[in-house]
Amino acid sequence: MDESLEKLGETIAGALAGAVIGHWVKNGELTIEAARSDIVKVVTFLRDDERCQFVSFIDVTAVDWPAREWRFDVVYHFLSPKLNRRVRVKIETGEDTPVASIIGVFPGADWFEREVYDLYGVLFTGHPDMRRILTDYGFEGHPLRKDFPLTGFVEVRYDDQVKRVVYDKVRLAQEFRNFDFLSPWEGTDYVLPGDEKAKDTKAGS
Repeated sequence: MDESLEKLGETIAGALAGAVIGHWVKNGELTIEAARSDIVKVVTFLRDDERCQFVSFIDVTAVDWPAREWRFDVVYHFLSPKLNRRVRVKIETGEDTPVASIIGVFPGADWFEREVYDLYGVLFTGHPDMRRILTDYGFEGHPLRKDFPLTGFVEVRYDDQVKRVVYDKVRLAQEFRNFDFLSPWEGTDYVLPGDEKAKDTKAGS
């Protein structure tokens, strides 16, 4: 199976010279690395060429590499029901570099591209409705970026007094948030509230 996938990868790379930067087979899966500017050309070929027939769009997502020059991998997955094969297509982009939408080729990519924008901040040009899809109106940031704080920036609650949903800045209400990660059998280097009473009792006995 790997040999046939390798041959398919070579076929795609040969037919799309310049648009396909590289290809490889790993764990029985074919991955195509494409030039960002040619993503529409690549997915159109994968759909229409008789040797491919990847007519079923599965999904598109992203991977965040904060330390890299081109921060994001945008990753597409397609299925060929007739050939019983799958292919992954990857392109690189940055925070301020938009990617062409593939809705004109695969209309089913609509909400997936919106999700990638919402969670990673990757913009898609030519998308007819580039709005957030999972987070709420007024949400700040993109939650699946690796530098996004675990607590977020705001919290949402319903206020009975004003009879509407309100947004509050996140407040860290826990008194003890700096943990020393000592073994529970070693004990802590500080006294927790209430522990001083236990120590006084032991001293009195």
